[in-house]
Amino acid sequence: MCRNIRPLYNFAPETTSQEVHDAALQYVRKVSGMTKPSQANTEVFERAVAEIAHATDHLLADLVTSAPPKDREIEREKARARNEKRFGQAAAS
Repeated sequence: MCRNIRPLYNFAPETTSQEVHDAALQYVRKVSGMTKPSQANTEVFERAVAEIAHATDHLLADLVTSAPPKDREIEREKARARNEKRFGQAAAS
């Protein structure tokens, strides 16, 4: 999985549309193998990002859980601790 695509479900505060768009963009980049499409492919690329973001919005809205929402800052700290343990130093913010 692309390391820039993060879990978006069950967080407080809720996931923003920008986060969903960024994840969709990363997905389309990964699948297509291009970070910036040619002029001939720009429309198709942007449409794919919009469609995936739309589907992701629906997915996140329809999922149900009884678990309490995760706190973003606590999850960031856990990730920093894992990185520090793995690489032996604090990761750059």
